[in-house]
Amino acid sequence: MNNTFALTDPLALADLTVYLSRVRLVDDTAVRVIAGGGVLAVYSAVLAPRGLLDRSPTVLGLRTFAETSGANFDRVIAPASLSDRIAKIESDGAGVLEISLPDSDVSASWAGISPPRGGWGRVGELSGVALELAARDGAGEVARAIPANTGDMIVQRVRSDVWSRPLTGFDAVPAGVAFAAASLGFLAGEEEVPLFASGQWLRASTYRGHVLARSLVV
Repeated sequence: MNNTFALTDPLALADLTVYLSRVRLVDDTAVRVIAGGGVLAVYSAVLAPRGLLDRSPTVLGLRTFAETSGANFDRVIAPASLSDRIAKIESDGAGVLEISLPDSDVSASWAGISPPRGGWGRVGELSGVALELAARDGAGEVARAIPANTGDMIVQRVRSDVWSRPLTGFDAVPAGVAFAAASLGFLAGEEEVPLFASGQWLRASTYRGHVLARSLVV
């Protein structure tokens, strides 16, 4: 195992930077970074249970990148620390695309949950426009329901209530999928978004990234 990875070109590095900036607006706590087989996978949590009594579904964002150094690791780190290291490389202007990970990991309970890597079958498609509308309407509802200076537990409960509801016409798909796809920059206009299933997991995929969620229907 090593603690560095390399991307193919500056465009890929810039793409990772943009993704991390969007992740930090949703949850600045942790990202799970997995390298192996020439792929770098970067997972983020848009919604996840906090404690045994929290019934929030798990909704994760995922971006993958071609990795060129043969790296092999599975780490959970703060997104800010990775962003800072990328920014330093870009400011140095040396053209080096190898990035070192921070020495220490952070704790995130959702990072112990691994969506399946195989067995995916297409089960339908979601409207990109409908996802954008669901994300906008849900975000507005959350904002109206949370007064100023509200404690974190109440914020989490409101977010869970809104994003745990099923999408209109899709009883198994939590509305958090729409929030994740929109907030992480995975949507573009009127495209149709393929929906896949593997066991209890669902995956909505665009060429910009993937949203993975535990099905609301067991």
